[in-house]
Amino acid sequence: MIRFGNLAVLAALLAVYGAEARTLRLAHGLNTEHPVHKGMVYMARRVEEISDGKLKIKIYPSEQLGNEKECIEALQLGYLAMTKTSSATMELFVEDYCVLGVPYLFRDSEHFWKVAMGPIGKEILDSGISKRLKGLCYYDAGARSFYARKPILSPADLCRDGKVLKVRVQNSPMATEMVNVMGGAATPIPWGELYSALDQGVVDAAENNPPSLYVSRHYEICKYYCLDEHARVPDILVISSRVWNSLSGEEQKWLEQAADESVAHQKKLWAEFEEFSLKEVAKNGVEIIEVEKQPFIDSVKPIWEKYKDGRVGELIRRIVEVE
Repeated sequence: MIRFGNLAVLAALLAVYGAEARTLRLAHGLNTEHPVHKGMVYMARRVEEISDGKLKIKIYPSEQLGNEKECIEALQLGYLAMTKTSSATMELFVEDYCVLGVPYLFRDSEHFWKVAMGPIGKEILDSGISKRLKGLCYYDAGARSFYARKPILSPADLCRDGKVLKVRVQNSPMATEMVNVMGGAATPIPWGELYSALDQGVVDAAENNPPSLYVSRHYEICKYYCLDEHARVPDILVISSRVWNSLSGEEQKWLEQAADESVAHQKKLWAEFEEFSLKEVAKNGVEIIEVEKQPFIDSVKPIWEKYKDGRVGELIRRIVEVE
């Protein structure tokens, strides 16, 4: 069920069509300081410049129009034009996105971007069209690692002194499987509720990238950030295929050009903010630990075995082969 805060919000969504048909509404859950939000602001500016003001994008950040799942559902119904969502949330709608969350699939950032900017990446973006979801581009979301009140130096630390640590994960089948096979207890909790969940001990740990650890202020509670870098789960810019099909060929080209240009801009912002975030959390008493990754890699072999067949297995094999 899609929840709308009030009639004014509903009216804004429905205005995707009508008198303001060429002003596209884009909603997401990040705050305005986040480099992914800034990347989308750059895209909105560029599409207006490229189109000489004939096509505009209005951005609603900070879950003003709903959480990631709700925004994707609004795209499918055509009430909302665009959203930024984690590929982990897209797993709930389109099978191909599951592969992006396979732990330790990408060797490093360079390997990820070769895949994302190549034919496999384009294939995954197009895989949701039958579900009325067209991917436009990927945004950098870095590598995800564990943070907690006590260090997690190996999978054995996810079950310490007979206690299985409850680890917050996104609402993602792949993320849930990953934590569970490592020995923890995966606990899906909405991002906006995680600070209080950590503070009150509802969960013992979480996993995310450095900017998210910083902007969420989770470093006030969790003083150990252990860089196991178990996954590189990107953000995805998605447009409703209903809205996409309502655009002229020229308007589609303007939007694609602006999205492509925003990727390079956002990647630069991300690299700068990631470095800044690590420095800032360290200043605030967080111990940043480079862990031995092999025990973590070994622990997730059951996931690779599970997905060796079928569509996801095919994508895994092709991604591994990318040099």
